[in-house]
Amino acid sequence: METDRGPVMPSIERRPLQKLSDILEGIIMVTKNGTSNGVKVAVLVGSLRADSLNRELAEIAVANAPQGVDVSIVDGLGHVPFYSEDVDSPSGLPAPAGELRAAVEAADALLLVTPEYNGTLPAVLKNAIDWLSRPFGEGAIKDKPVAVVGIAAGQYGGTWAHDDARRSVGVAGGRVVEKIAVSIGGAYQRFAENRPADDAEAVTQVREAVASLAGSVALVA
Repeated sequence: METDRGPVMPSIERRPLQKLSDILEGIIMVTKNGTSNGVKVAVLVGSLRADSLNRELAEIAVANAPQGVDVSIVDGLGHVPFYSEDVDSPSGLPAPAGELRAAVEAADALLLVTPEYNGTLPAVLKNAIDWLSRPFGEGAIKDKPVAVVGIAAGQYGGTWAHDDARRSVGVAGGRVVEKIAVSIGGAYQRFAENRPADDAEAVTQVREAVASLAGSVALVA
């Protein structure tokens, strides 16, 4: 029996990513501040586990960023309290939440790297999105290009979690780059002996995703 997942969402055509060389050739490195110092991409990881495969995927994005693209992981999501308007005030904003907002505000684009927990995205990542969505209509995530990638144990690579993350971050004000879809499945078998950084296909997929995300920034600069 199929699980009822609610209303049927309209299908979205996901086109194959362009060749990396074509993407980089077309990028004009202009940030929101009007400088030419490159595109800054902030990365949020949905797993807090020290030996997380998704953390390693985020590190691949950092280590293999194309020229002119600065990728950095935003740490400390586990210290950000659950969102509540009672504590979201300029006079009493929790430091971890303020640091999260500042890091994303300073970036030109956002990359979410997440596993799938019980058919959806982890609470720690959803909580980060909630904090970034506020103040309503003016959150740090507003109008920033956002892409979602990840590794999961299931054969479909966490697509439910990734689709839910795209929907949530889009409602929060981000500009979801739908054509970027990297969902790597069969984690336990695929990475039983080798790590993601040793998987040439995974490295290429992440590198191309970052390049395409950076290209999305250039298109609206």
